[in-house]
Amino acid sequence: MRAVRALRRAARREWGPLRSAVRAPLAARGPLAVPLTLASVALTGLLQVVQNRPWGYGPVQTLGAVRADDPLWAALLRTPLSLFVPALDLPVWGALAQMLVVFGAAEICLGRWRTLLIAYAATLAGTMYARIGIAAGPDAFLGLPASDARIVDTGPSAAVVALAVCVCCAYRARVTGAVVIVAMVAEAVLKDNLAGREHLAAIVAALALCAARALRGRRRRGGQGLEGGRGTRSGAPPIRS
Repeated sequence: MRAVRALRRAARREWGPLRSAVRAPLAARGPLAVPLTLASVALTGLLQVVQNRPWGYGPVQTLGAVRADDPLWAALLRTPLSLFVPALDLPVWGALAQMLVVFGAAEICLGRWRTLLIAYAATLAGTMYARIGIAAGPDAFLGLPASDARIVDTGPSAAVVALAVCVCCAYRARVTGAVVIVAMVAEAVLKDNLAGREHLAAIVAALALCAARALRGRRRRGGQGLEGGRGTRSGAPPIRS
């Protein structure tokens, strides 16, 4: 029984703040609390259906498939839509479930625009890493073979990984965040492919954004403290009771 109680306490410490933050808006507004998430899931499902049709594969690839051998301007134009183009060789229901949970938690906890920013930054980080790694060659550290230039970049999975890490950082779910990172590292080691490497690039981008936000918060608190200190130094003698 002691072990069970200890596990419950650990679970409350790990997920309690995040659970409370997500539960209240969902209880108050229901699905209206996560319009971005619902639109993202619907768009991803629609693109999966369209790209599996003979008439739809070409347009989806033209508008939303990013490869390292594409011109940079074309890759940058396609990157926003590539967020929602799932891989053809993976079950789409798993991707949709991940998006529903992680995008939903991020939209509530981080805000709609920050969620979009992190998702786009993670996807862009994977795209740029693929170009740099292929240019460096397979013999370089973290380099990639030239054949990866023709592989389509990872779709929503990089954004999902980055958002999960950012939510865990924001709500101090350190164990969960560490599990996500270790799982992605293990995936890249055991199944060394472009998607696994891009997931690691997305994690690096997410950690950089978390560190920048924490640093900005410290500076803001420091500035407020300094202003408060100045406010007490008016030149008058201190009041004594």
